[in-house]
Amino acid sequence: MPRILCIDYGKKRTGLAVTDPFKIIASALTTVETKDLFSFLKKYFQQEAVELVLVGEPKNWDESDTHATPLVHQFIQKFKKDFPLMKIETVDERYTSKLASQAMVEMGMKKKDRQKKGNVDQIAATIMLQEYLKALNF
Repeated sequence: MPRILCIDYGKKRTGLAVTDPFKIIASALTTVETKDLFSFLKKYFQQEAVELVLVGEPKNWDESDTHATPLVHQFIQKFKKDFPLMKIETVDERYTSKLASQAMVEMGMKKKDRQKKGNVDQIAATIMLQEYLKALNF
């Protein structure tokens, strides 16, 4: 059964999360240097069936774009060109980094592990994906 992949796109690093084949649980997959993202995705899509890719879209409180929004839109355009058959959607990523940081504290993660930005990116992608799954079930 195909999975759903979620991307927390960043200028330097990109966090990835994925569902189980039954689309019940979202789990952190990895963090990839953004410059290597397309080669990672190409390899991943060859190994795993993915039916949908979600990309976190940064927005301000008032729905206006942030400084990072144009980067995400550029990524989406390149993604559509490189993977034209793959379905892609955006999801709201407001507060996911803050929620990820709080979740790491609540999980009892050591301070040095919490300071690794890649961990925040993976967990932020996981939170976005879990919220998407939750919305599907309502």
